Amino acid sequence: MSFFSRNKEKIIVTIIAIALILLIGFTSAERILLTKFERVLGNILSPIGKFTNSIGKNTSDFFKNVGEIGSLREENERLKSIISQLEEENRSFQDIIGKIDYLKNEAELKKTTKYNLIEAQITGKEPGNWYHRFTVDKGLKDGVKKGDTVIQGIQIDQNTIIEGIVGRVQDVGDNWSKIVAIVDENSSISFKILRTQDGGILTGNIERKITGYLFDDKADVIKGDKLFTAGLGGAYLKDIYIGEIESVLSDEEDLMKTIQIKAAVDFKKLHKVFIISN
Repeated sequence: MSFFSRNKEKIIVTIIAIALILLIGFTSAERILLTKFERVLGNILSPIGKFTNSIGKNTSDFFKNVGEIGSLREENERLKSIISQLEEENRSFQDIIGKIDYLKNEAELKKTTKYNLIEAQITGKEPGNWYHRFTVDKGLKDGVKKGDTVIQGIQIDQNTIIEGIVGRVQDVGDNWSKIVAIVDENSSISFKILRTQDGGILTGNIERKITGYLFDDKADVIKGDKLFTAGLGGAYLKDIYIGEIESVLSDEEDLMKTIQIKAAVDFKKLHKVFIISN
């Protein structure tokens, strides 16, 4: 019997074993080669992936930022509008605070006055720091007449508000009137002193000071005496408060006693007046 015949089974098993070993070897080598290829390909594609991912992220962030900028712009405009509104309200509050004394006097005067009052807003004035000639927004249609007396509410003590003289209506139209104040150099007004009932004449001047003289050069007048309109000549209504004496000067040569007064009305801060409608 031949060698192959005697060992046929062993030879077949050996061949099969060798085939399996070779197959396993080829598979491992192929896997090694594939792994190396994958590594090289990965090294090439990885930066590209990172780059494309970066571009995608940056693009996304860009459009996100554009959207946020639009939102911020809208929010900024909204805040600007709120700030503008608050500033306007603040100005209104400051305006009210600045006028608080006047507004209190005005409200009290409306309750206590015996006169028919026409409330008028000042709409214009002649150049200068003083309201010596000005225009208001009421006229013939509102019952205003030429020569009407113009006043404000004046506080003369803690609880008393009375009419304080401003001036008189010089000219009037349908819906406007021109006022000449007592500080104007062309103004002249008769007065009486409350304490002694002595009288005289007051005039304004170019410096907007009010000075005057007493009919009686021997009259007993002192600083602080209060003056009211006397109503002589009919230019002004009687018993309207003018102000108080600041200084007294006697001139024996001219046989005259002169005075300078502090007006009850502040002629630098007028904004609203009342016209007494007869």
